[in-house]
Amino acid sequence: MDVKVFFSAFFAFLALINPIQKVFVVFSLQDNYTKNELHRIVYKATLTAVFVLLLFLFLGEAILGYVFNLQIYAFQITCGVVLFYNGFVGLQKGAFLSIDKGTRLEDIITVPIAIPMIAGPATITAVVTMPAVYGRWTTIGAVILALGLNLLIMRYADRIGKFLSRLNMMMPLIRITALIVAAIGLQMILLGLQDFITQIG
Repeated sequence: MDVKVFFSAFFAFLALINPIQKVFVVFSLQDNYTKNELHRIVYKATLTAVFVLLLFLFLGEAILGYVFNLQIYAFQITCGVVLFYNGFVGLQKGAFLSIDKGTRLEDIITVPIAIPMIAGPATITAVVTMPAVYGRWTTIGAVILALGLNLLIMRYADRIGKFLSRLNMMMPLIRITALIVAAIGLQMILLGLQDFITQIG
């Protein structure tokens, strides 16, 4: 395995998973859930995301092409719109996730924590398309390592969040992250449109 290629894939997935965003999400849930419940959310959401991403990595083209008859560019454009909207909401509200006090823990583990916040539209698109560029096993290793680092950051989100709050950096970083998320979404839309134009041309 080429180490340079592996870390190129790893950093690409890390940027798409966006662990910093998860710090803000988990930190914002502290008023609603106990520490043990937050840890349960983190671990179960990560396991769900691993399953979803590996499923799409091995069967993504078959699922999209044969089951749903979708082209990759259509998936890219749709996912880009979703990602752009999430970033836009984060810019407006200064938060990526808002939970009511009566919301059950199980109601948020799969959606929205695991999907789309960890295994998001950009990440799913990447696991479908990147094996052709980096190789299947390099992509698998990069995904698992990126998810492992994301899990570690989410696990200590309370400490990281408190540190950022003391420095009055929480709100600026949330909005900067939201802007990046929106920009990634826009880039996905443009790449999808470029692939579409190339294919019909």
